[in-house]
Amino acid sequence: TYGSMGGAIILFYPSTLFRGIYYMARLENNNYKPIQKNELNDPVVFVVDMIKGFVNMGPLHDEVIGNVEEHIEKLLTSLDCNNVFVCDSHPPKTREFNSFPTHCVIGSEEAEVVDSLKPFVKHVIKKNSTNTFMAPEFEEFLNSDLKYYRDIIVTGCCTDLCVLHFVLSLNTWLNEHNMNEYRIVVVENCTETYHIPEIHEATFWNDVAFRMMEMNGIQVVSEVRE
Repeated sequence: TYGSMGGAIILFYPSTLFRGIYYMARLENNNYKPIQKNELNDPVVFVVDMIKGFVNMGPLHDEVIGNVEEHIEKLLTSLDCNNVFVCDSHPPKTREFNSFPTHCVIGSEEAEVVDSLKPFVKHVIKKNSTNTFMAPEFEEFLNSDLKYYRDIIVTGCCTDLCVLHFVLSLNTWLNEHNMNEYRIVVVENCTETYHIPEIHEATFWNDVAFRMMEMNGIQVVSEVRE
């Protein structure tokens, strides 16, 4: 699938991996440890941008990202807790399109949650930037719903963009307000980024993003086990 970014032509390669086998984010070295389900305290799961415009179609999609779908399904089924699906949903003319090709326009199929995860959706937050934290609907969540949870579990794509921006901003906000009762947990086998050869190497950027999260006090785990 071809698209343009900054005047360049970019090529996205479809997945060559098989679904149904254990999958983890493309990483040079995976040193992350699992966490047990019973170690989580009043969790809520955020599923970031697992929408068709990043997985199935459009100029910014990478089908390899779809390999985490089954792990997100498993996580949501296992925890059986509240969840929030965060979805890019842009007006036809928006400032972000100065940096990225037009994608996930309001009302388009690209802006829909991927088919396999649609049955699991409990709540939706729509955003017009890479950062969930800046979405007005997320501010409403902070003001009215955060108090019901303690562990904020984050999954989805892309590791080094929307996921990273969200967890760093949220963690900074929690620090500012000395809210030690909350923990942010990013699940590696439920998180992925896109790959463009020689432009955006998924292995490298996954590694950088997960390390930045850890350096800032965010817990990165390989998976959540029963």
